[in-house]
Amino acid sequence: MAQISLSRRLRRTPFSDGVEAAGVKGYTVYNRMLLATVFESVEADYRHLKNHVQVWDVSCERQVELRGPDAARLMQMLTPRDLRRMLPGQCFYVPIVDETGGMLNDPVAVKLSEDRWWISIADSDLLLWVKGIANGYRLDVLVDEPDVSPLAIQGPKADDLLARVFGDRVRDIRFFKFDKFEFEGRELAIARSGYSKQGGFEIYVEGSDIGMPLWNALFAAGEDLLVRAGCPNLIERIEGGLLSYGNDMTDDNTPHECGLGKFCNTHTAIGCIGRDALLRVAKEGPVQQIRPIAIDGDAVPPCDRPWPIVAGGKRIGQITSAAWSPDFGTNVSIGMVKLSHWEPGTRIEIETPDGMRGATVREKFWI
Repeated sequence: MAQISLSRRLRRTPFSDGVEAAGVKGYTVYNRMLLATVFESVEADYRHLKNHVQVWDVSCERQVELRGPDAARLMQMLTPRDLRRMLPGQCFYVPIVDETGGMLNDPVAVKLSEDRWWISIADSDLLLWVKGIANGYRLDVLVDEPDVSPLAIQGPKADDLLARVFGDRVRDIRFFKFDKFEFEGRELAIARSGYSKQGGFEIYVEGSDIGMPLWNALFAAGEDLLVRAGCPNLIERIEGGLLSYGNDMTDDNTPHECGLGKFCNTHTAIGCIGRDALLRVAKEGPVQQIRPIAIDGDAVPPCDRPWPIVAGGKRIGQITSAAWSPDFGTNVSIGMVKLSHWEPGTRIEIETPDGMRGATVREKFWI
C-alpha cells in the first residue's frame, strides 16, 4: 500500500509522540497536520468512546486569532450568525461564508475578550481569507495563527478525568462555555465542547512545550478510568449528525442547504459579507438539503467519493459519509438530497461501489 512521505510541510503536533506511543494505525492530513483516524479499529474505538474516556490530539483544528480594535467587526463580517450578544467566555458554532453565501468553514468562535477572538477551524485555508478581508477593508486588527493546539477529552468519564487534573471546578463549565485553568504555571482555556455526542471538553493548549506534560498527566490520572488515546470516530459522528467540512459540505453549499439555518441570523447580522446572497436563499428556500439516510443491507464499503442517490432513474443527490452502526444495526449515512425526495420515510436508491442499495430518508439523526 502506498504511504504518505513525511516532510516539514506535513506538520507534527505537540502530542505526536504520545499518539505514536499509543499505537495509532492510521492518519489523515488536515490543515497540513497529522490527524489520527484509528487506533485499535474503528468499531473498537467507537465502543470505547461510548463507554469510557479518550484523549484526542486535534491540534489540526488550527486557530485563526483576531486581535485589535476591529476584531469584533471582522468576526461579524465573516458569519451570518449575529454575534452582538456573545460574551467573553462563550463559544459559538459559526458558519463562515463567502460573498455568494457559500460555506468556507464551520468553525467554533471563541470570544476571549472584546478585542481578541479565536476561530477554531475545520480543514481549509480560512486564515488567508480572513487576512484578505482584514487588509481589503483596512481594519485595525492583527490576524495570525497562534501557537495553540486543541486537545479533546471525550466520553462519559471526561468530567471525572479532567477534575483529577484541573480540580472539580471544571465540572461547572456549561455547554459551549469556557473557563481558564492552570497547568504547570500556564493558564489554559477549557471549553465544554468537542466533535462527538458523548460529552467532553476541548483544552486550548497555548505553547507546544507543555503538550506532552499535559498528555502524560491525563493518562496518569485516568488509568483506572480506562483512558485511551482516540480520535474523531466516523461511526459516532454520522450517528450524531456531525458534519465534516470538505466531505459533507463545500463552498458550493449554503448554510441552509447544510441544515445550519438555525445558526444564521441573516436579517440582523449586519456586515456579514454574504448577507445579501443569503437573504435571497432564505426567502426562496433551499432546493437541496442534508438528510440522515439509513442504507439497507450489510456493511457498506468506505465512502471515499460521493455515491449517487437515485429515484425513478434520475440522480437526486449524493451520499457523502457512510458507515455500519453496531448500535443501530444499519448503515448510517449523511446525504445531500433534493427537495422532491427529502421528506422522512421516502424510499430512494444508493449507487454504492458494490451495487445498488435501497435506503430510507430519516427525520432525525440517530443520536
